[in-house]
Amino acid sequence: MGHHHVAALHPPPLHPHALKKQPVSIKTLSVLSEPFSVCKVASYEGVDLSTPFVFTGSTDREKSLVCPTCRVPEATLAREDGWRAFRIEGSLDFSLVGILARISSVLAAEGIGIFAISTFDTDYILVKADNLERALAVLAGAGWAVNLFA
Repeated sequence: MGHHHVAALHPPPLHPHALKKQPVSIKTLSVLSEPFSVCKVASYEGVDLSTPFVFTGSTDREKSLVCPTCRVPEATLAREDGWRAFRIEGSLDFSLVGILARISSVLAAEGIGIFAISTFDTDYILVKADNLERALAVLAGAGWAVNLFA
């Protein structure tokens, strides 16, 4: 009697990493048209918080304000002008991991520093104006689509 070999009908076991939820690809950046300033303020008095692209942060040590340069109040404790901003398009689910880290890593490898702001829906990345073109070129080379002047 001969022996018959029967092929296994079961797939090979999955590698543990294959069981993880795969991230959604969020790969489009939109550049905002206006220059931004990063400020330290004593209060938000005189700041129109209903204006688009006005970001605030208040801690036990400081009050920060990031906004279009044309909207900076007269009274600031410290101020740094010359920033440009772009946003990650799409609504970022809280389960997505590493998007900001990937952008930050790509830019850091090229010596480009960032100032990041996260909102409920997405992230905004600010770079110094003289680094904007290089930052966008580096990110485009890393697979990001770039929309100019959202």
